[in-house]
Amino acid sequence: MNHRIQIITGHYGSGKTEFAVNLALKYAAAGEKTALADLDIVNPYFRSAERRSLLESHGIRVIATSFSGIMDVPAVSPEVMAIFDDSSYRGIIDLGGDPEGAHILGRYEHQLAREGFDLLCVINANRPETNAAYKAQSYLEAIEASCGQKITGLINNTHLCRETSYEDIIRGAKLVDELSKLTGLPVVWHAVESKFVDQVKNQLGKGDILPIEIYMCKPWEVDL
Repeated sequence: MNHRIQIITGHYGSGKTEFAVNLALKYAAAGEKTALADLDIVNPYFRSAERRSLLESHGIRVIATSFSGIMDVPAVSPEVMAIFDDSSYRGIIDLGGDPEGAHILGRYEHQLAREGFDLLCVINANRPETNAAYKAQSYLEAIEASCGQKITGLINNTHLCRETSYEDIIRGAKLVDELSKLTGLPVVWHAVESKFVDQVKNQLGKGDILPIEIYMCKPWEVDL
């Protein structure tokens, strides 16, 4: 579960973009040449390209829409091909989470067929659409049908934005464990805000912990 290309999907509000940004920063900090492509052309909020300055300051190449993330249009920069064609990159793709957004992955069917990749789905147990294993399973199936690829792993990113508690994270771990048993998919990561890591590190079961910082703040939270 550590292919050169990692594609991150997840329901609106799951925190998939937060996870993608933190994952890119993790690889860059480890000295890997990293590129993050924002392919979420459906949701106009919480775009990874909004953190271009932060990411580029860590040496990460940011690939956004053809308008560099300034305008939301159903177009993708041809720069995305660099992730597939240049094997020196650790490529992370922030994919649209709903089936409509995931559909764009079909454009890269031939590239994906020749390249190993992980398609990881972020689950937030506090979202009504994925707050039970059977609901989350239906959601995974809809994503797979839309993008034409199989999801290969699960990410627990259960949160309530700034109201998150460590109990939320543990409850999310239990849900993704149940989902893992239903689907046969491995739990790859638990995204855990750094301040909670010590409280939960022995209570999450299978999957690695990715300590995260909160970068994708709502505009009214910037000064909180």
